[in-house]
Amino acid sequence: MTSDEVIDVTIIHANSFFKRFKGLMGENDFDEAMLFSNLKGSSVHSHFMRFEIDVYFLDENKIVFEKTTLKPWKFHKPKKQAAYILETKKNKLKLKIGDRLEFL
Repeated sequence: MTSDEVIDVTIIHANSFFKRFKGLMGENDFDEAMLFSNLKGSSVHSHFMRFEIDVYFLDENKIVFEKTTLKPWKFHKPKKQAAYILETKKNKLKLKIGDRLEFL
């Protein structure tokens, strides 16, 4: 929405406990994006993962307020609670802090 650019990527919505729990653990590769919602906390980890991921933390208006890249077996806690978390393979998306997203 920030730049009116359309990004064509399939989003897997992890909106249940099991989907959030499993996340990307055990995946060999991932060409989509995983969107986490209904969050109780915003901490993320890359345990049991086999590739680096970019993690975008979004507020209730779907604005990116923090981004981190995690190698396998790392942990990150953002500075504030996120309403949404978007995970992708490293460098899949070129989102910046302040970008506003819309999911279709």
